Amino acid sequence: MSEKKSTQDEGAWQGFATRAIHAGYEPNAENGAVNVPIYASSTFAQDGVGGMRGGYEYARTGNPTRTALEANLAALEGGAHGRAFSSGMAATDCALRSLLRPGDHLVIPDDAYGGTFRLIDKVFTQWGITYTVAAVNDLDAIRAAIRPETKAVWIETPTNPLLNVGDIAAISEIAHAANAKLVIDNTFASPYLQQPLALGADIVLHSTTKYLGGHSDVVGGALVTDDDELDTAFAFLQNGAGGVPGPFDAFLTMRGAKTLAVRMDKHCDNAEAIVEFLQGHSAISSILYPGLPEHPGHEVAAKQMRRFGGMISVRLAGGKQAALDFCARTELFTLAESLGGIESLIEHPGAMTHASTAGSLLEVPDDLVRLSVGIEDIGDLIGDLEHALRP
Repeated sequence: MSEKKSTQDEGAWQGFATRAIHAGYEPNAENGAVNVPIYASSTFAQDGVGGMRGGYEYARTGNPTRTALEANLAALEGGAHGRAFSSGMAATDCALRSLLRPGDHLVIPDDAYGGTFRLIDKVFTQWGITYTVAAVNDLDAIRAAIRPETKAVWIETPTNPLLNVGDIAAISEIAHAANAKLVIDNTFASPYLQQPLALGADIVLHSTTKYLGGHSDVVGGALVTDDDELDTAFAFLQNGAGGVPGPFDAFLTMRGAKTLAVRMDKHCDNAEAIVEFLQGHSAISSILYPGLPEHPGHEVAAKQMRRFGGMISVRLAGGKQAALDFCARTELFTLAESLGGIESLIEHPGAMTHASTAGSLLEVPDDLVRLSVGIEDIGDLIGDLEHALRP
């Protein structure tokens, strides 16, 4: 149940930050609570058999706190429907199972989150689903990868962890010409920096664990769409499979989303300063960041993104051991998986988040290090990196 329970004309809310703070909930009519209550109830009293109050009967099917979050997420992506899940992978699983049947085919990036690849390669292939890998920045390759049985094109942009950029509008045209749906994992960009539905995507996916939650204290996922039939399918699996967030998780995610705009600007400010510091550093062989004019996806990113994000990947001139040493020597950048929180993180994708891609077409370079740039003081962050890269 994702409809916003408010009399406010949402069309009057043009600003992103305003929608982030207000969409999905108005002060409680009973007591004026400014924040959505945490409805910690597994079931709801009914006024007679089938007489649900406000449409709620059982918390797996619907919970008022989750309803507010789902309306908020839909508003942030400019979509008609939002569905919240217990994790980004639960949302991924729901989207794939809603789109695909045995014998169907999908196109995936040659650079994608390891968990997504693992789910498709190790689980969905057991049920007769096939896939083809294509680079998100190669329209001809995507076009060539599509088959008569292709039902979905699934991309990340920017990708994780190589930060390649796909032209959403152009890929949308390719997918729709083949009667396939386009799914965009918008986790790296966040709704603040990129709006895939407006560019032709059919489904937007988020690990809300990352920038939307923003504080590394809650795990969640989301799907947003304008398609009524797809949303009905999502709702069926959300309830039937049960991969839903609890009310406290929904509350934390919605609280985090309220500050997304100001956080993302700070993430971007810090990332840009760090990229400038790393340029020309003797320990770094290459910097992967869409904000660099020489990045192959820079022009497309500038066209479809507000700014270039808080994620940076670098390759170390000294190879794998140098990458591992870099990860081990930072102090302010915490060695940890995940991303998008207010604190800065560093990781070695090949041994951590993308270990499942080893030996596949998606295997990442072993000299690669991924930085999730937080919102700390930039002087401290640069000082930490400078120390960690010192010979």
